[in-house]
Amino acid sequence: MGSIFTLSILQSALELGCIYSLVALALFLSFSILNIADLSTDGCFTLGCSVGAVVTIAGHPFLAFPAAMAAGVCSGFVTAFLQTRMGVPSILAGIIVNTGLYTVNIAVMGFSSNVNLFGCDTMFSLAKDLSDAAWYGSWHKIVIVAAIVLIIGVIISWFLNTRLGLSIRATGDNEYMVRASSIDPIFTVTVGLCVANSLTALSGAILAQYQKSCDINLGTGMVTIALASLIIGETLIGKGGMFKRVLGVILGSCLYRFIVAVALRMSVPAECLKLVSAMIVAFAIAFPYLKGKASFYKMRRMPAKTGGEDGDDGC
Repeated sequence: MGSIFTLSILQSALELGCIYSLVALALFLSFSILNIADLSTDGCFTLGCSVGAVVTIAGHPFLAFPAAMAAGVCSGFVTAFLQTRMGVPSILAGIIVNTGLYTVNIAVMGFSSNVNLFGCDTMFSLAKDLSDAAWYGSWHKIVIVAAIVLIIGVIISWFLNTRLGLSIRATGDNEYMVRASSIDPIFTVTVGLCVANSLTALSGAILAQYQKSCDINLGTGMVTIALASLIIGETLIGKGGMFKRVLGVILGSCLYRFIVAVALRMSVPAECLKLVSAMIVAFAIAFPYLKGKASFYKMRRMPAKTGGEDGDDGC
């Protein structure tokens, strides 16, 4: 048991969990807040990864992040345009954008299936030179990504409590009520999807510098991973304030990566990771229902209180 739960597994799970939590936050905005099933996440993640990798190779490791976020905004705008202006259902719009992004991504990568960043300066390599004499030492990666995610989480919590953020939340609850309140749902949906896709692309750019590579198939299954993190976080934290819900999504992402790391440590074949992810999502979604059913049957097994213990007055 001690060989399964090691410090290196915890460190790796926290690093990847924080990176992928940005995708979970994006799905939190689109799925939980706007009530839109955005299936362009896979392609948008690869888009951010490819743009970030190319800009990093050009010698601008920090410029790679705003460039990737700008590309994500463009992806979100196209998805929103298809939904709001062209009348395409949200699921089909996501599929269309995701399909088109494959060609865009491979074009950004110079029509190559993968790009390597070895020998290039990255945010992590530059921070490593400063961390040798610092207190966090080899934990410089988790310090960086945790700081980024914490800042993003605070900004998202603040944004969703602004007037525009409340309008976006209201659009997800009842679009017709929002329209009757003289708020343009087309604008709120567009802003929400642009912000969500920018977070997805930012996560891809950070991962590109983290693993110093980018692959055209890197984003495959990203919706499943983000959905698992989102459901786990909402199951653990439950309802509450916006910051509490955002924090739950981040914790859910870290817990998901820890479960995957433990599964790999237990010699689960890499080919079965998709199945493991699907099982985690299914269990996380079904857990509240199963918990309610268990409580219901427990109440039924309890002996019912008999009435008239003090006797009937009778006639």
